[in-house]
Amino acid sequence: MNYKEYFKNHLEKLKDEKLYREIPLFDRGDSKYIEINNKKLLNLASNNYLGLSNKKEIKEGAINAIKKYGCSSSASRIVTGNFSLYNELELEVAKFKGYEAALIFNTGYVANLSIISAICDKNWVIFSDKLNHASIIDGTLLSKAKNERFRHLDYEHLETILKRYKKDVKKLIITDTVFSMDGDKADLEKIVKLAKDYNALIMIDEAHATGIFGKGRGLAHELGLEKEIDINMGTFSKGLGSFGAYVCCNKTIKDFLVNKARGFIFSTSLPPAVIGANLAALKFVKENNQLGERLIEISKKLKKQLNEIGFNTLNSSTQIIPIIIGNREKLQIAKDLLIESGLYVAAIRPPTVPIGTDRLRLSLRADITDDELELIIEGFRKLKERI
Repeated sequence: MNYKEYFKNHLEKLKDEKLYREIPLFDRGDSKYIEINNKKLLNLASNNYLGLSNKKEIKEGAINAIKKYGCSSSASRIVTGNFSLYNELELEVAKFKGYEAALIFNTGYVANLSIISAICDKNWVIFSDKLNHASIIDGTLLSKAKNERFRHLDYEHLETILKRYKKDVKKLIITDTVFSMDGDKADLEKIVKLAKDYNALIMIDEAHATGIFGKGRGLAHELGLEKEIDINMGTFSKGLGSFGAYVCCNKTIKDFLVNKARGFIFSTSLPPAVIGANLAALKFVKENNQLGERLIEISKKLKKQLNEIGFNTLNSSTQIIPIIIGNREKLQIAKDLLIESGLYVAAIRPPTVPIGTDRLRLSLRADITDDELELIIEGFRKLKERI
């Protein structure tokens, strides 16, 4: 076996199918404006939804933590990698989200893998929305639980599946609250009712809702349902402009995860600078909780204009707006044409999204001005004329 040829052939196949990925050649991808080939572009691809990653207060939080604690925790928290700063962040996150306890993980991906595989085993059944994030899918596979996927946002289908199992069977219903590629929202009220009717735990992923909805606390909080959600996971790396993830839950579940979650037990904990930035970001969002509301207003205006121009934006009701192109060749052409108009937009292809739904993914920011909104609208008008 010539292994080099094996990998090379596989990559060539990806290129032929126009599914090959490359790291973009630009610097500072979190910035409002990026530069490609000396051309300044409005960045509509970053998840830095509130524009916080370069805020003075958050940078100071990181700097102060480095000065006091150094650059590394050097170990897992259950060995010697814990500082009072980490405990402070968990208390603040739990308080912010309205829970008894919280636990910090290194990334959202690791959090979902660790939580699901720790809680569930072959004796559990997991009920998961078909468009849940890859980390939820992978965590479910790792757990070896029975995997029941229900059609996207189809809660009648979810109930049909739930009915197949006796009440004493251990069940976990998992959903994103804001879906990262479609920009639509889960109906948490329906999920809570079904969980009660069929004796299931609920886990939600608030990665794309934290900082935006519920005065920054997430969609569950906006709907007044945080007390009904057993496991509330989210990230610091998107709306909060920093890095890492958390889970909020009761103290019993937290203690269980400390003892069973392999991604927590066997990972060196986040560096103090990240924890300091996260604390500063939480404080900033609490004091500036109108930013998420502004972002949603911008999103509504833009979606209305895009629909009037003639683009299919699915059922987006958030800061994430998909624009379905469908054809893979046209998708790359569309991305290039938008660059000509001064806009950088992510082009998303399978397997990230279902086959035939290749799309542009607009990821909006709360600091977009009226003039910049007009620039976006004009860029898409030109795109519609040319494709």
